Amino acid sequence: MKRPLRALAAAGLLAAGAIVAVALGGTASADTQICEQYGSTTIGGKYVVQNNRWGTSAQQCINVTSTGFSITRQDGVGSTSGAPVSYPSIFVGCHYTNCSPGTNLPVQVKNISSAPASISYNYVSGAIYDAAYDIWLDPSPKKDGVNQMEIMIWLNRQGPIQPIGSPVGNASIAGRTWEVWRGSNGSNNVISYVAPSAIPSMSFDAMAFINDTKNRGAITSDWYLTSIQAGFEPWQGGVGLAVNSFSQSVNTGGTTPTTPPPATTPPPGNAACSVKYTTNVWNNGFTADVTITNTGSSTVNGWTLNYNLPSGQTITGSWNATVTQSGSAVTARNLSYNGTLAPGASTSFGYQATLNGAFSTPSSFTLNGATCTRV
Repeated sequence: MKRPLRALAAAGLLAAGAIVAVALGGTASADTQICEQYGSTTIGGKYVVQNNRWGTSAQQCINVTSTGFSITRQDGVGSTSGAPVSYPSIFVGCHYTNCSPGTNLPVQVKNISSAPASISYNYVSGAIYDAAYDIWLDPSPKKDGVNQMEIMIWLNRQGPIQPIGSPVGNASIAGRTWEVWRGSNGSNNVISYVAPSAIPSMSFDAMAFINDTKNRGAITSDWYLTSIQAGFEPWQGGVGLAVNSFSQSVNTGGTTPTTPPPATTPPPGNAACSVKYTTNVWNNGFTADVTITNTGSSTVNGWTLNYNLPSGQTITGSWNATVTQSGSAVTARNLSYNGTLAPGASTSFGYQATLNGAFSTPSSFTLNGATCTRV
């Protein structure tokens, strides 16, 4: 069941969300209306659509089509400082013992080669909601109950609502920049990726977000992906919100080798790269966002960025790159999905670090042995 967006157990909302979903059975061959609180049906021989009205006793109905669903009634009203009233959604995998037809989930992250995804939404005005693409993971191959890790991809946010926890920086994933939030609702940990403006449709590899979460130390490759879901969390209103189409596969067969492919190395001393180093500093720590741009005329196939951190700075976690530190020396290497940089292309990674003393930034960077221009 979808969990609340904040730790509201004291208010009884977690208990409300803990009721097991009920499968209606059968397949929606024509439009199907679902008003049952936890009613669901299957479509396309592959996906489950669920009403999932977990946070309110008020009525909610969805119309299920052959490719998605729309909200046709939503009477619940949730406090914008609290949890939403529901999570009507479509999913693949297993959710509170309700498993989609023929699913290969749960499966360990280390055995997933790719997870191609595509989503198309219809948005409405005058409502308070988020459009969320949810990825659930757990240390065990869990098919029931609460998973320990939730990844939320917020493709749209309307009204005075926010993710669980607090912002921890930005991430460049799937060709976009996301604000990253991290926290816990009391039942599971949550990392949220929030788009700066509404995204009506998107095609991407869900593994990019899973890998970023792994690089932040929130999960390991031994964890299991249990389900991937897409829908809406309404607080107030929402009639007309729709998932027009949803496509999600999980391909297995092993992971891409962690050793980067041979790099196309620019001639020593010939600056064919630029680096932008952006930070957010507080009393005893900071986050850094590092953007690398290939300013040369040849494609870079696999990159390693080297530089030195000033004294008193120690990296504690990173994302979108494998970042290691030995003394002051830092080595950042690409991951499987961001190692190719065509001429003019950029990629970003980041990290969080502790700070002891005055803050300053690195003085120089080298990419595959060539000195980069600082921008």
